[in-house]
Amino acid sequence: MLSRVAENLYWMARYIERAEDTARLVSVNSHLLLDLPHQTALGWSTLIDITGGDELFDKKYDRRSEKNVVHFLCVEPDNPGSILSSLAGARENLRTTRDVVSREIWELINELYLEVRDQAESGLTPRRRDAFLKRVIRGCQTLTGVIEGTLSHLSAKTFIELGRHLERADMTTRILDVRSGNLLPKDPEELRPFEHLQWMSVLKSLTGYQMYRQQVRLRVRGPDVLRFLLQNQHFPRAVARSLEALAWELQSLPRHDRALAAAALVRADVLEADMQALARSTDELHAFIDELQIGFNTLHEAIVTTYFARLEDTPRGLLHGGEATIAEEDDED
Repeated sequence: MLSRVAENLYWMARYIERAEDTARLVSVNSHLLLDLPHQTALGWSTLIDITGGDELFDKKYDRRSEKNVVHFLCVEPDNPGSILSSLAGARENLRTTRDVVSREIWELINELYLEVRDQAESGLTPRRRDAFLKRVIRGCQTLTGVIEGTLSHLSAKTFIELGRHLERADMTTRILDVRSGNLLPKDPEELRPFEHLQWMSVLKSLTGYQMYRQQVRLRVRGPDVLRFLLQNQHFPRAVARSLEALAWELQSLPRHDRALAAAALVRADVLEADMQALARSTDELHAFIDELQIGFNTLHEAIVTTYFARLEDTPRGLLHGGEATIAEEDDED
C-alpha cells in the first residue's frame, strides 16, 4: 500500500484515541471535583498540563476557569488536541483513503464529527456537557469496534493498530504524570484524606477501576495503581500491554527492526521500574514519565522514517507523505 495511505490511517487512529481519552479526562474530572472539598488545590488547570497545551491556552484565555478549560479541550478549533480538532483530523485523514476501509467506518467518523461540530457552534453548556462527553466516548468505542469487526488483518489495519496503541500508551503516561503529581503533595497532610478518591479518578480516567478491583483485590493505593496502569499484561490500556500489542503488529511489516527495537526498549523500561519508589517521589515519577515520553517519540520517529516517505517541500500537517509503497500484499486493493 502507499505510504501516504498508511500514514493517514496511522494518524486517523491516533486522533480517534486522543478524542476518546480527552473526553474521559474531562468527564472524570467533573465528577472528581464534586467529591473533593472546595478548598483543595486541584481543579481544571491540571487537564491543560496533561494535554500539553499550556502555551496555546495562555495565549487565548486569561485564566484557567472551568468554562475556559472545558471549551479549550472539547470544542476549541485552534487547539489541535481538542475533541473537535481530533475528530476533524481523523475525518480528514480518512477522507482521501476511505476506499481501503469499510464504508461504515467513514460514515461513523463523519457522523460523529458533524455532531461535535454542531455542538461547538451551538455552545457547550454545563447541562449538556455530560451527554456530549458520553456521546464522544461511545462514538469512539463504536468506531474501534467496527474497525475490529470489519477490516481484514492486512497492512491497513496494522497501521491503524500502531496508531491506536501508541496514542493510548502516550495518554496513559500523561494522565499518570500530572494526576500523580497532585496525589503526592509537598505537604503530606494537605490531601491525605482524599488520596483514594484521586487514585480512583486516575483509574476511572482510563476505565480501569473495575478491572483493577478484579485483578488486584486490594484497596486503591498509589503503588498498586501505578503497577496496574504501567506494568499489567492484561489490561488493554496499561502501557506494557499497549507496547506489546504494538510490537506484535510491527512484526507483520517489512523493515521493522528499528521500530521493534525502540518498542522493546521502552517496554523494558516500564517493566523494570520500581513502582514503590516512583509512588513515593513526585520528582522520580515525573522524571520516569519524561523518559517514557522520549521513548515514545523515538518509536514514533522510527515508524515515520521507516514507513512514511516524505517530500522535502511538503508541509507538515494532517495529510503528508510521499508515494512509496510499503508492502506488496495490498497493491491489488
